[in-house]
Amino acid sequence: MIKIGPAAIGGAKQAEENLNFIKKNNLKAAEVSFTRGIYLKKPDAIRIGKIAKTLKIDLSVHAPYYINLNSKEKHKVIQSKQRIMISCELGHYLKAKYIVFHPGYYGKDSIEETYEKIKQEIINLNDTRKEHNLKPKLAPETTGKINVFGDLDQTLDLVKQTKCSFCIDFAHLKARNLGKLDLKEIIKKIKKFKHVHCHYSGINYGPKGEKNHIPINKKETTELLKALKKINCTIICEAPDTYGDSIKMNKILEKI
Repeated sequence: MIKIGPAAIGGAKQAEENLNFIKKNNLKAAEVSFTRGIYLKKPDAIRIGKIAKTLKIDLSVHAPYYINLNSKEKHKVIQSKQRIMISCELGHYLKAKYIVFHPGYYGKDSIEETYEKIKQEIINLNDTRKEHNLKPKLAPETTGKINVFGDLDQTLDLVKQTKCSFCIDFAHLKARNLGKLDLKEIIKKIKKFKHVHCHYSGINYGPKGEKNHIPINKKETTELLKALKKINCTIICEAPDTYGDSIKMNKILEKI
C-alpha cells in the first residue's frame, strides 16, 4: 500500500482545517514540519494527534534543519540532539510514526570518521528515546548534496547498526547522483523492510547536487509509483505546492 500526503499541516490553529482538507482529498498521510523551528506545544500536539487518528491520517515529523551530529563544536551537537528529542517528544503526542532529520556534514572529517560519529550519536539518541518511552522512530534522511553525509548505502548501514528507521528522499538521491535515479537498484535494497518512509518532489540540481525543490513531473512520478507499488510505503510530497502536487500524485496512483 502507498499512502501519500503533504509536507505541512500549518500552525496549531490551521491544523484541524488542513487535516480535514487532506482527508477530503483522499490523502492518507501528512508531515508536521518543524524545519524552521518547533512551533507546537504539548496540548496542541495531543489535540492534533487525536484529530489525525480519527481521520486515519498517518503523521510524521520533520525535525529542524539546524542539525549536525558531526559538528566539531560540542555545543552544536548537544543542541542538535535536543532539537531531535523535542521533535520526538512532540511527535509522541502527535502519534507520529517517524522523526525525519538530516544527520550532519562531513566538514574536514573522512567519510568513515563522519559515519562513526553520527552512528554513535544516533545510538545515544535511540537510548534516550527508549528511556523516555517515546514511540516515534528516528529516521535519518538521504540528503541531496554530494558533500553532505547521507547517501542511500550510508543511511541503510545506520539502520543496520543503530536499529533506527530511515527516510528515502528520491529527489535528493536524484540530485546527489546528478540526475540518475536507479529505481530498480533502490527497490532491491529496500524491499525487505515492512514499511518505508519516503519524500518526493521535482528537483533542481547542479555539479554539487541539490539546489531546490520544484513541482513534480507526471512521467517521472508515474515511474516512481509503479516501482513502489509492491512496497508498503508512505510518500510525503515536498514540492512547493505540497497540497496540490500530493493530490496530483494520488490521482496518478489511482490510475496505476
